[in-house]
Amino acid sequence: MSTAAELETLYSKGRSRKVLAIICILVILAVTAVVAVSLGAGSPGFDEAFNVIMHKIFPSFDFSLESTITQIIIMDLRLPRIVLAIIAGAGLAASGAVMQGVLRNPLVSSYILGISSAAGFGAALSIVFGVGVLSQYANYVTVINAFFFSFLAMLLVLGIARIRGISSETVILAGVAVGFLFSALLSLIQFLAPEHEAVRAVVFWLLGSFQKASWTSVIITVPIVLFSILLMMKQSWDLNVMSLGEDVATSLGVNSKRVLLLSMILGTLATSTIVSFTGVIGFICLISPHLARMIIGSDHRFLLPCCTGIGACLLLAADTLARTVMPPVEFPVGIITSLLGVPFFIYILLSRRRQSWG
Repeated sequence: MSTAAELETLYSKGRSRKVLAIICILVILAVTAVVAVSLGAGSPGFDEAFNVIMHKIFPSFDFSLESTITQIIIMDLRLPRIVLAIIAGAGLAASGAVMQGVLRNPLVSSYILGISSAAGFGAALSIVFGVGVLSQYANYVTVINAFFFSFLAMLLVLGIARIRGISSETVILAGVAVGFLFSALLSLIQFLAPEHEAVRAVVFWLLGSFQKASWTSVIITVPIVLFSILLMMKQSWDLNVMSLGEDVATSLGVNSKRVLLLSMILGTLATSTIVSFTGVIGFICLISPHLARMIIGSDHRFLLPCCTGIGACLLLAADTLARTVMPPVEFPVGIITSLLGVPFFIYILLSRRRQSWG
C-alpha cells in the first residue's frame, strides 16, 4: 500500500472514531434527558412522562394520560427547563471553544472577557433600582438589561482592542479591564441597594438558575443559540488555520481579523442570550472544550459538535442534581457547576494540560 493510501486509511479511521464519539455523547445526552424528565417534584415516572409527551406530539393517538397536575408538571415545568438547560449548555460550550480557539488561550471564556460581569450589572440595575433599557417591557426588563450590557461589554472590548490593533492579546487584556469595570459597578449597586431582599435577588441571579424557564424563554433562546452555533461550525476550517497563528493564517489566505471579530460576536450573542434568561453559569464554557479536546483532539470540525454535546450533558445533569439533591430546596445551578468544575479544571491544569490543548 502506498504512503498516500496509508495516510488516507489512517485519516478515515480517525474520522470514524471521532464521529462515533460524538454519537456516543448524543446518546448519553438523550439518556440524561430521559432521567431528568422523570426526577423531581411530583416524580412522574418515565412511562407517565412518555405518554404525556407523545400525546402532545400525536394528539390523535390513544395514550393513557395521567392527571392534569402531572401533565402541567411535565409540559409546563419540566420540559422547558430541560430544553433550556440543553441549549444553554451547548451554547456556552461552543462559545468557550470558539473563543479559546480564536484567541489561542485555554483559559479564555466569556467570563474572562467581562461579558458575564456586564450581564450581572445590567440585571442588578433592574432588580435593585428598576432601571431598564426598555422599561415598557416590564416582564422582561431584567432579561433585556442583561443582554444589552453584555453586548455593550463586547463592543467596548473590541473598541479598546481596535485602538491598539485587533489581536488575541489586546482582546484578552481589554476584556479583563472591562470585566473589572463592570464587576466594580456591580459591587457598587449591591452596596447602595436599599433593601436586603434586592441584594439577595441579585446574588441568586448571579449564581444562575433554571427556575424561571418557560416555553417563551425556550422559543427566544433556541433559534438564536442554534444560529450562532451553526455559524461557528461553518468557519471550522478557518478556526483550525487560526490555531497555527495569525501570520500562518494570513499566509494561507485567511482573514484572521474578520474570523476573530465574527467569532467574538457569535460567542457573545449566544452567551448573552443564555445568560439573560438563566443568570451567570460558570465553568461549562471552560471545561467542555477541554473535555472535547481530550476525547477527539483540536479539529474544530469535530471539536464543536463534541463540546456542544458535552456542555449540554454537563449542564442538564448539574441542573437535575441541583433540583433533586435536597428537595424541596433547590440550589442555584451555578453552585453545582462550580463545585464540580473547579476540581476538575485543576486536575486538567496539573495533569493533562499539554495533552488536552493543541
